[in-house]
This record gives sequence, C-alpha cells and structure tokens, in this order.
Amino acid sequence: MTGRRPHRAARGKPWWKTTLGLVFTAFMLFPVYWMVNVSLTQTRDLRADPPHWFPWNPTFEGYTAVFSQQLPALATSLLVGLGCVALTIVIAAPAGYALALLNLRGGRTLNFLLLVAQMIPAVVMAMGFYAVYNSLGLLNTVGGLIVADSTVAVPFGVLLYSAFMSGIPRELLQAARVDGAGAWRTFRSIVLPVSRNSTLTVALFAFLWAWSDFIFASTLNRNGELIPITLGIYNYIGNNTTQWNAIMATAVVASVPATILLVVAQRYVAAGVTAGAVKD
Repeated sequence: MTGRRPHRAARGKPWWKTTLGLVFTAFMLFPVYWMVNVSLTQTRDLRADPPHWFPWNPTFEGYTAVFSQQLPALATSLLVGLGCVALTIVIAAPAGYALALLNLRGGRTLNFLLLVAQMIPAVVMAMGFYAVYNSLGLLNTVGGLIVADSTVAVPFGVLLYSAFMSGIPRELLQAARVDGAGAWRTFRSIVLPVSRNSTLTVALFAFLWAWSDFIFASTLNRNGELIPITLGIYNYIGNNTTQWNAIMATAVVASVPATILLVVAQRYVAAGVTAGAVKD
C-alpha cells in the first residue's frame, strides 16, 4: 500500500529573531515613550532620583498649556507645510518631466547639481537666506519661510519625479503626440496623473520637512508675529526655568499629524520611493 508522505509543518521564524526584533523596536521607540511619560509628569517629580518610569500621578497641565498657547503656532506650521507642498510640486513636477522626457542638454549635470544641493548644510543655507531676506524685507514672514523650506524639498522632488517619469512607457507619449498634444498638454493630461504615487511621496516629505524645520524658522522668523510650532516649543525654554512637561506635551501633539500622514500614505510612499528602480 502506498501512501502520501505528510507535508512538513511550515517552520516559523526562530524565537531569537523575534525577540531581537522586539528589543530593537522597544529601543527605538523608547524616546517616544519617555516623551509621553514626561508630558504627563508633574513638575515636582521631573527631577526625582531615580526618575519615575511611569506617570504615577499624571497631570495634564502640559497639554492644557499646549491648547491654550500653541494653537496659533500649530496653525502657522500647517500653513507653512501646505505652502511648501504646493510650491515644491509646482516646481519639481515640471522640472522632473523636463529632465526625464524632454532630452534636455546638460540633464546629467543638473542631476548632479541637485544631489550636491541636498548635501549643503541647512545652517549654511539659512545664513545665505538671512542676508538675502534682510535686503528684500522678507525676514519674519510666512512666505519667506515657505520659500526657504521649499529649497530643501525641491531637489528631492525633482530627482524622485525624474526617476519615475523616465520609466513611463514611451507608447503613451507617442500616442499623445499622434493626437496632437504638445509637451505641456502631455504633461498635464498623461504624465502627471500617472505620477500620482510620486506626487504623494513628494508632498508628504515636503510637508514633514517644513513641519519639523527649526533652523530656518529660528534664523528667518524668530521675531515674526506668526511662528511655527518648533519655535513655540523653544519658547518654553528659559534661563531659569524649563517647562519640560509643556515641551513634551507640545512635541506629542505636534507628532500626531506627521504620524497620521505616514500611516495613511504608507503604501503610496513605498510605491513612490521605489518608482523607477526597476525598468522593463
């Protein structure tokens, strides 16, 4: 009598790999936990030795300070972030299209210059912007801060767009030319809609850069009427007292929009970042 041999049970991952992954995850997320812990800790317990690992007597005075004092700063950061997204896409999408599909002379040189631009330290750029803005009267303005933040996001956006658009099937472009579409109409009607994932990725990174910026804000908008949330956090630090629970509560609240955006746009970002990596 012949019988079929039973299939071997699928082997799971070794226990030590799972344990190691949990340890690394806990290690990386510990600063986030400590931020939440301190935001709920009362002022008299902040200097306890040893420190309190859990907020035994939690207080919400830090969060009360956030919602009573920092809402204008959060609104300013939102305005700067959205403005940076709009300006970045308006500049980066056509530039990426031109580099990828219009056979511009010196395209490789431009790509190299964009890579170099991303390596310039932000503090160096901030000093240059300060000199220019001081002459143009753009210091302490939201518009000037949007332009400054966009200079970080635009090179990344151009490189990402050009990487994706270079992989668009040429048949689509040829069909558009046969129908009488010019370069601009082809870009608006075909290339840009196809590049949705790349657009979402560029928009997300541009928003996060503007949302978390401190160097440009502290250099170019320190005395402005509308300050972003990064400067709002900095204002809690004084010469004699530091409101740590308010600082950490503000950081927790400011992290929520970025976290939500990353979770919602995760699959689009993964597709957008890897766009152009594999070509047929």
